[in-house]
Amino acid sequence: MATVTNQIQNVKDKAKDTASNVADRAKDVASNVADRAGDMAHKAADKAGQFAHVAGEKADHALESVGSGMKSFAGTIRENTPDKGMFGGASESVAGALESGGRYLEEKGLSGIGSDVTDLIKRNPVPAVLLALGLGYLIARSTRS
Repeated sequence: MATVTNQIQNVKDKAKDTASNVADRAKDVASNVADRAGDMAHKAADKAGQFAHVAGEKADHALESVGSGMKSFAGTIRENTPDKGMFGGASESVAGALESGGRYLEEKGLSGIGSDVTDLIKRNPVPAVLLALGLGYLIARSTRS
């Protein structure tokens, strides 16, 4: 009877050891999975940051190109329109505005435009809200039709 009891006790001890080993291995696997998931998330965040940086650079480059084109178009207007009279004054005003806008786009870039818009909204909050409401209304009307 003692041997059967000893054997039962041995089986119980082995079962406890096996369960403990399985639990330890499960913890190790879970830890490894969590580490790998964290590494993958970190890599994905890095890639997203790199993508955003490249996209921002491309947007800035595109704005510089638009600004350069505007300045070039202003020169074309000045060369091909009269210097005097009503048309001369109007063409000079248009060319000046295009040149000024082109220089602004070249110098400021996307981040400069964003900070200028933010400053404008801070200085004029009520008109900004009214403008946003009006644009929202127009967008809603155009998408509903």
